[in-house]
Amino acid sequence: LSEPEIVTQKRLIDLLSQTMDYDYLGEWKDRENNSNIEEAYLKQNLTQRGYNDAQISRAIELLKRETANSQKNLYQRNQDVYGLLRYGVPVKTDPSQPTETVHLVDWNDPSANHFAVAEEVTLKGNLERRPDLVFYINGIAIGVLELKRSKVAITEGIRQSISNQQPRFNEWFYPTVQFVMAGSDAEGLRYGTIGTPEPFFLSWKEDEDADDGYLIDKYLGKIFEKERLLELIKDFVLFDGGIKKLP
Repeated sequence: LSEPEIVTQKRLIDLLSQTMDYDYLGEWKDRENNSNIEEAYLKQNLTQRGYNDAQISRAIELLKRETANSQKNLYQRNQDVYGLLRYGVPVKTDPSQPTETVHLVDWNDPSANHFAVAEEVTLKGNLERRPDLVFYINGIAIGVLELKRSKVAITEGIRQSISNQQPRFNEWFYPTVQFVMAGSDAEGLRYGTIGTPEPFFLSWKEDEDADDGYLIDKYLGKIFEKERLLELIKDFVLFDGGIKKLP
């Protein structure tokens, strides 16, 4: 009999929290107001990196405004939010002072950022969904993973991930998301990003001859290694004529 996906889920949480030094935030099934911008964690990180309260409040206000801009589609909002993640948020807290940049992510020093994972993250919307794992950098949701038991095709997880992004489900959550993933112990890990059609969800190919146990553990560990994850987001994301692309 194939193990239920919760077994895979708990194993991956152990990998992330014990081996990769991610902060495990807990099970957020019944937590109120789950968001793609967890302000408490973002404020804490920005404070630790030396920004003042006025800068932090203004930066979060501008980030949330771009995330929730109803005049733009998901691709456009995701592109605008990516720009703020990549280059920082220009803020002006005093009319007599020049504009300053609040960097939501420290791209140069991985250890200055807060990497975290939560499980069973209930997303309230027109139709409620609950992704199995959500990954955060400084409280900003950057990855979503749907898991399936081994006897269920991984394509079911991919289709679920795609439908989650529709307005009738939880499109509101995805303007910050960079990686959209599905996985199982039997088929490993497949990944895309917002708007990726089902046939273009790909498998990461690296060290294919190495027998490192479950493929999903192996490749999640490679992509989400902190320094590499920052490099992938910073240098290898492309917005190309309405299509977002990853390496």
